[in-house]
Amino acid sequence: MNIKEKLTQLAQEKILVLDGAMGTMIQRYKLTEQDFRGKEFAQHSHDLKGNNDILNITRPDIIESIHLEYLEAGADIIETNTFSGTWIAQADYKLEKEAYKINFEGAQLAKKAVEKYRLSHPEKEVFVAGAFGPTNRTASISPDVNNPGFRAITFDELVNAYSEQTRGLIDGGADILLVETIFDTLNAKACLFAIQQIQKEKGTDLPVMVSGTITDASGRTLSGQTPEAFVISVSHSKPFSIGLNCALGAKDMRPHIEAISKSTTCFVSAYPNAGLPNAFGGYDETPESMGEALEDFLKNGFVNIIGGCCGTTPDHIRVFAEVAKKYPPRKAPRPIPFMQLSGLEPVVVTPKSNFMNVGERTNVTGSKVFLKLIKDDKYEDALSVALEQVQGGAQVIDINMDEGMLDGEAAMKQFLNLIASEPDISRVPVMIDSSKFHIIEAGLKCLQGKGIVNSISLKEGEKEFIRQAELVKQYGAAVVVMAFDEDGQADTYERRIEICERSYRVLVDKVGFPAEDIIFDPNIFPVATGLEEHRKNAINFFRAAKWIKENLPHAHVSGGLSNVSFSFRGNNVVREAIHSAFLYHAIQHGMDMGIVNPSMLEVYDDVPKDLLERVEDVLFDRRDDATERLLAFAETVKKKDKADVVNDEWRNGSVEERLTHALVKGIVEFVEADVEEARQKYSKPLEVIEGPLMNGMNVVGDLFGSGKMFLPQVVKSARVMKRAVAYLLPFMEEEKKKSGITSKSNGKILLATVKGDVHDIGKNIVGVVLACNNYEIIDMGVMVPADKLLERAKAEEADIIGISGLITPSLDEMIHVASEMERLGFKIPLLIGGATTSEIHTAVKVAPEYSAPAVYVLDASRSVPVVSALLSKEQKENFVNEVKQRYEIMRDTHNNRKNEIEFVSLKEARENAPRIDWKQEKITTPNVSGVHVLNNYSLEALVPYIDWSPLFASWEMTGTYPRIFESTKYGVEAKKLFDDAQALLKKVIDEKWLTANGVFGIFPANSNNELVEIKDANATVKNIAFMRQQTKKQGSQANLCLSDFVAPATYNNQPLTDYIGAFAVSCGFDIEKHVERFEKEFDDYNSIMLKTLAGRLSEAFAEHLHERIRKEFWGYVKDENFSNDELIQEKYQGIRPAPGYAACPDHTLKKQIWDLLNVEQNTGMTITENFSMYPATSVSGFYFASPHAKYYGVGKILKDQVEVLAEAKGYSIPEMERWLRPNLGY
Repeated sequence: MNIKEKLTQLAQEKILVLDGAMGTMIQRYKLTEQDFRGKEFAQHSHDLKGNNDILNITRPDIIESIHLEYLEAGADIIETNTFSGTWIAQADYKLEKEAYKINFEGAQLAKKAVEKYRLSHPEKEVFVAGAFGPTNRTASISPDVNNPGFRAITFDELVNAYSEQTRGLIDGGADILLVETIFDTLNAKACLFAIQQIQKEKGTDLPVMVSGTITDASGRTLSGQTPEAFVISVSHSKPFSIGLNCALGAKDMRPHIEAISKSTTCFVSAYPNAGLPNAFGGYDETPESMGEALEDFLKNGFVNIIGGCCGTTPDHIRVFAEVAKKYPPRKAPRPIPFMQLSGLEPVVVTPKSNFMNVGERTNVTGSKVFLKLIKDDKYEDALSVALEQVQGGAQVIDINMDEGMLDGEAAMKQFLNLIASEPDISRVPVMIDSSKFHIIEAGLKCLQGKGIVNSISLKEGEKEFIRQAELVKQYGAAVVVMAFDEDGQADTYERRIEICERSYRVLVDKVGFPAEDIIFDPNIFPVATGLEEHRKNAINFFRAAKWIKENLPHAHVSGGLSNVSFSFRGNNVVREAIHSAFLYHAIQHGMDMGIVNPSMLEVYDDVPKDLLERVEDVLFDRRDDATERLLAFAETVKKKDKADVVNDEWRNGSVEERLTHALVKGIVEFVEADVEEARQKYSKPLEVIEGPLMNGMNVVGDLFGSGKMFLPQVVKSARVMKRAVAYLLPFMEEEKKKSGITSKSNGKILLATVKGDVHDIGKNIVGVVLACNNYEIIDMGVMVPADKLLERAKAEEADIIGISGLITPSLDEMIHVASEMERLGFKIPLLIGGATTSEIHTAVKVAPEYSAPAVYVLDASRSVPVVSALLSKEQKENFVNEVKQRYEIMRDTHNNRKNEIEFVSLKEARENAPRIDWKQEKITTPNVSGVHVLNNYSLEALVPYIDWSPLFASWEMTGTYPRIFESTKYGVEAKKLFDDAQALLKKVIDEKWLTANGVFGIFPANSNNELVEIKDANATVKNIAFMRQQTKKQGSQANLCLSDFVAPATYNNQPLTDYIGAFAVSCGFDIEKHVERFEKEFDDYNSIMLKTLAGRLSEAFAEHLHERIRKEFWGYVKDENFSNDELIQEKYQGIRPAPGYAACPDHTLKKQIWDLLNVEQNTGMTITENFSMYPATSVSGFYFASPHAKYYGVGKILKDQVEVLAEAKGYSIPEMERWLRPNLGY
């Protein structure tokens, strides 16, 4: 058994313990300059004190003694004293020539200590890790702020230095090679490159440990990478472990080590500092406090290896070793063959990912603007081209410097170095594009992330192909492989697949290149050239792409889209139509990424049908005169360019009366003039706020509290108040400088929508209402991770935290927030709100996780009394005790009811499925099939389908439209709200504020128990698993599942083909700029109203599209004729259940809809990691046509069904339980 096998076996059996700080221990010896010099360097020209590594030569007794102390304390792995063992670091002491000896002697000393230790502990396996530090120079960061493209060290110099260090450590007997304290990933990649090179040279295969360092609270390395991006960037070296050390103490390291643990299949290490250095340069974390923090890592299964860095001693390691004995090691997640790329942030390409857009404008051969900037040496101006690509949606940027008059290598290096200094650009991965491999290699030496090489091929023979592929693999990049061999470029279908298969076999079988990192470019050639041999250029690409995806596992397909329309240069209308149609069909055939210019791409559904027909005739070679017809048509195509009456009587009152009137009525027109008048009247601007403005808001609060004013009015009042305060702020700042007097709020409240959720209307309303009651509101927005939320809460010294969410996965995130607050020792109240939350969920799931108050708040009107009670010295104790008692009763009742519910097994539930005689059922073949895009849909067409009742509910008015207008309580204000909505809606439609995009598909399908087997547009079978009721039913009631409403493949030995549909629509596109404008104007009322209208329009779009599905696209009830009220009451045949709702509570189904319909590519709609849709007003779901289909609630299910669902979806049981937690009946 070799060292790697031994170490792996040991790490699977127990938590391994690394040693502690070497420098801290050396300092205890209070060494002099003479100790560092020794006899060997007595006459050296430079001071050596502080050069700890030289002690391997001059005071080996001390270093060996420290190693033995750590071994006796319980370390399984000790590090060599070689942190600064490169000639680069030793140059500070003019000892460059001693680098090899420092490392050789360092490894020998550690091995000697191990041998001595094992004399008395022969049963224990211990190992020596040769330590590589980061050097004192950075390859990704310029030391000169005025010259961001400059580098003080090159990749090649780093490789040279690390190669010498590697030889010394291996020759000296190191068992492990440990690359640590990585603050610049490019330095680490140079080290890993050197290690691979020297190990190959020496024929060794020592395990490699990699450890980065997070430098501050940003959660990133010094060079800007997230922990997940860092893992992707170094994983090509197949390390034994990846982890973090130094910089932070254990508590601050926790969220980052958790992120790494989830991101890698390697073992995970953590060896933090003993806290941050104190004012005297020392470290304050005791062995016990650090042990407690590290124990938390072990309890949660984050790590396999623990140890200490700066400030830790054998006393720390002794405690760690005892803690390590109590827990089993982390179980690594199974490897998944997905392409993973990184810039400063990670990009993971899964089979369900949408098309990856590679920006093409940073290419001197494709952009005249970019070429001129580079030729004119305006590199910093050229950065704006790259930024525009990223802002325009490019997930990768292609950079090409191949131009005859350019020094391509120098230009590539300069531009990549400048990009590294621009985080808004460098957050995405880079594609290094060149026909010259030396330029590609120069580019790879500048990338700290994992990029893509474009390209290599068999053009120069297999030997050169293998050489280049091995280097790309060693640098850590994915690769584009051209369909090109010794005989030339593949121009037929047969040549394409022959070359791609040969290339794949060489890469996978001979080079060991990861299949998921191979991207084939099967050559996109121009169409409609007039040459006979070019007629099948497009269709041959489509066929080749399909063949590659079906026959070369995990490989990807790409191409440069602009080539296809080369024959129509100068005619952008035709070019855009060709790009759109080609890309649409190429994606259907398996192309999953490509170099695309979005500005030269028309929406497929918007291409005029007569032009589209001619384009597709060419692409699919459907007729002999296809080219002539398109050319003739192209000649005809040209690009087409695209007072109220006011009652002023109230203006006659005093300024105080006018301000109160404006606040109560929500009138903003005169507020600045009135506030200025009040400022002149009062001695200080603060008195205007604390006097007339707060008096006016008190009137608003009293009216709202007594039910005489309603939420829409309060939000309008807040708009006036914000405008007034904004006007006064500059005067107040000036006053503060003079007097130091500040206004005191009733309390500071931090609000956020939890991680994974993008919905914020309710949260925003709560913030407005609380602000109106003189609470200071800090709104962190949406998608806020727990660690950032709590970090901000501490920094702001918040009095209360309020979290919100709309989708059911957010319920789990709320539980996580509560448990993190408990772990971190928070004592402030936690408020829970949002559409999917409830008091019972808060009582049963959230409150038990947090010992301080966790309180459910139903809506904005309840927020003020709850917050007031929680922050009142007089009321708090009674209020909290009352909530606790109520929640305890609710928990007991819930648990008792849970025990009373009778469940049946999944087998029994299936046996009690509804019995449908499919022989008698009429199955309608749809009029259209496949995927259809409906972008830029008419908003006007949707207005008649709007259900207005939820508008009033969102503003906390109870009643249905239009009867609410007759309400004695809400009628008048409801009518005002409705009129405001109508006025804003008219403006939205007339001025085209919002864009409506949608996509739907209808597919052949059959059911098999809970599965619906769907044939997608490519005739690929995809399984969608729905949920079946498992509560015991009475009498003839069935245990329903949505799959019951789809016919099985055979019924009474007769084959059947049924159908299912899916859709996704949104009217929320382009909303942000208008919301931002309203918020800048302090107009919360119209901001919230616009979001609400976007939601109503999106629901109307879903209703309208469903009607078209029933009558037109599917056509199973062509003569249907319902009023809007009847549509709202769902009197029609068929249903459109949405993931996350009662009949279809599984949110993970959204990902399958996105995959089935290619939603993101077709519409721009996206989903978050928690399956929240963006824009937030989006609606998605399935279509069932059966007359038996109906809405129902799944309710609770048992573990037997969860196991079946997990297997069907490829999830682990815990993952599936996480997504279905609200529906678990066990």
